[in-house]
Amino acid sequence: MSNCTKMLMIGALLWFLTPVFAADNYKIDQSHSNVQFSIKHMVLSTTRGNFGKYSGNIKWDPSGNGAEISGVVTVDSIDTRDSKRDEHLRSADFFDSAKFPEMSFVSKSIKKARSGYLMTGIFSLRGISKEVAIPLTVAGPVKDPWGNQRMNFNAQFKINRQVYGMNWNKVLDNGGLTVGNDVTIELDIEAIKVD
Repeated sequence: MSNCTKMLMIGALLWFLTPVFAADNYKIDQSHSNVQFSIKHMVLSTTRGNFGKYSGNIKWDPSGNGAEISGVVTVDSIDTRDSKRDEHLRSADFFDSAKFPEMSFVSKSIKKARSGYLMTGIFSLRGISKEVAIPLTVAGPVKDPWGNQRMNFNAQFKINRQVYGMNWNKVLDNGGLTVGNDVTIELDIEAIKVD
């Protein structure tokens, strides 16, 4: 094999492998991010809340190759604008935060989809871990006035709370449930590129 052929083969191999090493690291800007949820109340209205304490790691490559997203939420930081309800949600009837202080997500794969990306990973809550598939939309990058590169990662998915051991409920006169079973979780994350 000639030296020229070897060089061409090495160049082609490096070009093929480049996306694997092209992922950039980002840190979450909590002042411009939200981790929130919504659930039906008495089949009539939607109760919304958010979590104030969370952290995560984002490694991003637009091709999806080498991209990784993970996060941990402190359950005690729940806020539904009603202190009594928040205390009930922290109790063993729901999150049981004394025993299970965190919920988490770790991606296994991120692939391009028709619209955005499809992220598959393990969602863990109350000591129970399940694989979930989550549509992911990404915006950016843009540079802020201080020269930082920023991106937005938005994901919305549903879980059945009973799958994770949250079984508390009361039946209404009309047969409906006080608290719905399907919970919509939305992650609206703004992140800053780090070296």
